[in-house]
Amino acid sequence: MKITIETPQQGEEEEIIIRCRTLDEELLELIYAIKAGKGTLTVYSGQGILILPVKDIYYFESVDNRVFAYCAKEVYEVRKKLYELEEELVSQDFLRISKSSIIHLSKISYLRPLFNGRFEAVLKNGEKMLISRRYVAEMKKKLGI
Repeated sequence: MKITIETPQQGEEEEIIIRCRTLDEELLELIYAIKAGKGTLTVYSGQGILILPVKDIYYFESVDNRVFAYCAKEVYEVRKKLYELEEELVSQDFLRISKSSIIHLSKISYLRPLFNGRFEAVLKNGEKMLISRRYVAEMKKKLGI
């Protein structure tokens, strides 16, 4: 594999070009890592305002008109609506799984099919999330199932 780094001209946008014969799993992981690398989100906690790397977030959930970001052990409030987060994170590894939840696909340990066309996602921190049947088709498409 050859890596070439060029400095853009004044006023040109930075870009990454990937030339490959086949898009394998290792290359896809690299692309996801590049996309997620710069992502941060402003969140609120009892200590104040924090800048949180998006890669640390397991899922977002809307409860009583407030949105929370759940990490491995911490929970933070996000002052955005779920649809705003969904639009903002569309290029990253997040997926809407119900009317009140968005999940980080890379934080899923495994999926289990349930009755009525729903799925259960078990996250790497042990939490379980229900995936509504309305969102199962999009999940399968995004995961290549």
